[in-house]
Amino acid sequence: MGRVNRHLLRLGQALHARAYHFTTVTPLTHSRVNARSENAWANDLPGVFGWSRPFQRETIGEELFGLLDSANALLETPDGGWLSTVRWSSLGDELYVHSRYPTQDEDAVFFGPDTYRFAQAIEQHLHQQPGKPLHRVADIGCGAGPGALLVAQADSAAEVFALDINPLALEYTEVNARLAGIGNVRVLRSDLLDAVSGQFDLILSNPPYMLDPQQRPYRHGGGSLGAELAFTLIDAALPRLAPGGSLLLYTGVAMVAGRDPLLEHCKAYLAGQDFVWSYREMDPDLFSEQLLEPGYEAVERIAAVVLTITRS
Repeated sequence: MGRVNRHLLRLGQALHARAYHFTTVTPLTHSRVNARSENAWANDLPGVFGWSRPFQRETIGEELFGLLDSANALLETPDGGWLSTVRWSSLGDELYVHSRYPTQDEDAVFFGPDTYRFAQAIEQHLHQQPGKPLHRVADIGCGAGPGALLVAQADSAAEVFALDINPLALEYTEVNARLAGIGNVRVLRSDLLDAVSGQFDLILSNPPYMLDPQQRPYRHGGGSLGAELAFTLIDAALPRLAPGGSLLLYTGVAMVAGRDPLLEHCKAYLAGQDFVWSYREMDPDLFSEQLLEPGYEAVERIAAVVLTITRS
């Protein structure tokens, strides 16, 4: 563990002490709920730290306001209110700090429904291999750190590397790990696996998979339909798997004319190689509003999929 942002850590501890809880929804749901007239201003902690609504100082009290101020996580609004530049979301019993809604900045750290599905995929994978030691684990593109932290909690003897190209993501992962009392996570700035050596018993990733005109790292998947990063990740991860080691990839796939480009890629790429793999759709249709965006004219649906590749 590196140097942690102690002001954000103290804020997370204070929210824990107040039994704060928030489930992060899709951006479309978020915008619709916030558009209701009664939600123009926050009147409770979820309104401030979950829904990212403007608030008055007295809504959160002097302690929390002071912690936000010390963490440089306050924005003043033109009408005399305030905004928190961070959000806090619940996953199990833990809280995770990440970027405020809307996530538009170049270095935004995303947390949302995909995070919950990714967590389910990890928990299912670990449940299917009870007692299997995980000596070294890597979470590529760790974001706020949920993948790395879930594995680190499940196996305290594992050395878990949380990797991301975004320094803000690494800062938030440090805070979230410390808040959860986890000490076996190493946070490193890395493009894919470039900053770490050796082999791994488990490599995790929940990469971005959308087409983004601004090519923001947390959102843009690359290629014609957002799948390029998944292809690149598979190519980088497989040579680094230890014998019996697995790549667990959760991502979204844009389906065109009934075809799944990621599944087709895996069938061709893995043919004749010494790997066992499985592929399943976790959710057949998500983020339907994305189909209104340029580049998606021929896309029928975007499916959430889980790909597991294990070295024999």
